[in-house]
Amino acid sequence: MSKKQKIHFVCSSCGYESPAWSGKCHSCGEWGSLKEFKEASVRPGLQRTTSGSVPLTFSNIKASGLVRTVSGINEFDRVLGGGSMPGMTVLIGGDPGIGKSTLMLKYCSMMSKTGLNTLYVSGEESSGQIKQRAERTDSLSDSMKIFCENDLPSICAAVEKEHFDLIVLDSVQTVFDPSAEAAPGSPGQIKNTASVMIMLAKKMSFRLFLIGHVTKDGAIAGPKMIEHMVDTVLYFEGDSYHRFRILRTVKNRFGPSGETGIFEMENSGLVEVKDPSMYFINTKELSEPGTSVSVTMEGTRPMLLEIQALTAPPAFGTPQRNCVGYDIKKLGKIIAVLDRILGFKISSGDVFLNVTGGVRIDDPAADMSVAVSLISSVSSKPLPAGSVFCGEIGLNGEIRAVSGIGARVKECVKLGFDKIYVPEANLKDGNFPQSKKIVPVSKLTGLISVISVIQS
Repeated sequence: MSKKQKIHFVCSSCGYESPAWSGKCHSCGEWGSLKEFKEASVRPGLQRTTSGSVPLTFSNIKASGLVRTVSGINEFDRVLGGGSMPGMTVLIGGDPGIGKSTLMLKYCSMMSKTGLNTLYVSGEESSGQIKQRAERTDSLSDSMKIFCENDLPSICAAVEKEHFDLIVLDSVQTVFDPSAEAAPGSPGQIKNTASVMIMLAKKMSFRLFLIGHVTKDGAIAGPKMIEHMVDTVLYFEGDSYHRFRILRTVKNRFGPSGETGIFEMENSGLVEVKDPSMYFINTKELSEPGTSVSVTMEGTRPMLLEIQALTAPPAFGTPQRNCVGYDIKKLGKIIAVLDRILGFKISSGDVFLNVTGGVRIDDPAADMSVAVSLISSVSSKPLPAGSVFCGEIGLNGEIRAVSGIGARVKECVKLGFDKIYVPEANLKDGNFPQSKKIVPVSKLTGLISVISVIQS
């Protein structure tokens, strides 16, 4: 008697696995997202085999000596850790229309010009559509091959027939494996397609880039296991209302995570931004109340951003809190500290906070800039010209040390800012640069006295 095939249910939004079906996912709360998934059954009498490999010590392991290949798109090479390597598997996710296919088509073209044999596999578009985009974005290359197919066995046959150095699969959700008992785009199909392609990439030592769709919450659609299977996970951030796109590294086995690449969407496609700090700061508006400049770290790159705050009497009974590009919970913490330590009554009114340029800040070093922007707005007095604020705020009003202070200060000095307000605790850092433009502060009360902003 054959063994019964095991069945479980996988959430198409977050990848949560459940032994039984339910109308609502217990992990993400999505309704109607649990789909049936059947595991491949093992044929009776199948003998267990071994690969012949044995455990090794470090002294017996020889380094592979793989060399990175750069494409010439510096911002993309940065997020990969300095370039791509043979056998490297990368998963790229982002909202529809943000530019994933445009960027990867350009990347394929640039890599083919370095002598690599590249293949662009599309399961969504025709060859004519791809050629039109290549002409518009200056990505035409006779050495790059286009393969419009969504049948997994056909794709594997083409890959095994000819040795490729780089393959882009656009997208992993559109590829269908007839042997898997699941509908195209289901978690079972996505998991099986990714697994087969990743094993091929490791076996044949080619670079593999998988483009993935995202859910409404911004996570890559399909089982979460796919992100664990690949070497690098990249997220494309931004929206159609802003011209800037940010490519962020979430995971990277061959380099630092948290790195970012900045691109600008133009009529000719995506263009890399080499000096993003100059793009995100409007010097004409820095003299207005409620506006300040913060220096944040995006991976290993310091970047100056403009933060705007607006406080107003409540229009309704309950004060509003509106954040764009900043965590609303962190804003509530800073407002509570300002009310408790400095006596400002900001919490009784409406508060609006905006990080210009469509960038989202997670760096705690932006706390000081948010605080002085709120104080400047409620006081209706502008901050001193040429000032940059960098520091984390504690619940007792203390200014706590932040990481990468040396790179932050050098970026501010390079752009010509006169006063750089930093945590006094960072002075103990051996790599702290010496500059007359540095103003150390230890508490919010001391910071307010230094910048001469008082409550009216």
